[in-house]
Amino acid sequence: MKLFDNPASPFCRKVQVMALETGLMKDIEIVYSIGHPLASEKMPYAENPLAKIPTMVLPDGKALFDSRVICRYLDDMAGHRMYPQNRMFDILTGEALADGIMDAAILMIYEGRCRPEELQFSDWVESQWAKIERALDHLEQHPLPGGFDADHIAVACALGYLDFRLRDRDWRSTRPALAAWFAEVSKRPSLSKTEPSA
Repeated sequence: MKLFDNPASPFCRKVQVMALETGLMKDIEIVYSIGHPLASEKMPYAENPLAKIPTMVLPDGKALFDSRVICRYLDDMAGHRMYPQNRMFDILTGEALADGIMDAAILMIYEGRCRPEELQFSDWVESQWAKIERALDHLEQHPLPGGFDADHIAVACALGYLDFRLRDRDWRSTRPALAAWFAEVSKRPSLSKTEPSA
């Protein structure tokens, strides 16, 4: 299998963590990809018409995207360990919440990176941060259960991305339970091996 990936992407990290947790990383070739909406010429156009990462190409040439699809595929190959049936819809909802945090954070970064300074819209940036704060407050008030399933992976990758790109926002100060959970789960080898880098 071939994974189009960038170590700075939280969505790519989510796939790598899943691959490590399922023991399938040894079967994956990483293809470094770089870009953003205004500079996507080094992204996997031929494999994914959206030219986005992560994109996974299977041995038969079929491409899978986005991260949720790839994670489900890897879990299916590994015997359905990370999406247990008794928590399925809670897991999918938690994963969607975490993906929403990542989406909003990336949009904040793109506003500064892709738009000329005179066109940047601070109210729009803050509206993205407001989404993130609501999601973080929800996670503080409704902690994930014990164990380590796909929703745990997604939330950990989302929080890691906030630390990586939006450290000055200090998400921990009013969320001690979530901060403590993240500190503990970050010791897991699959997360420590995949910490984001520029």
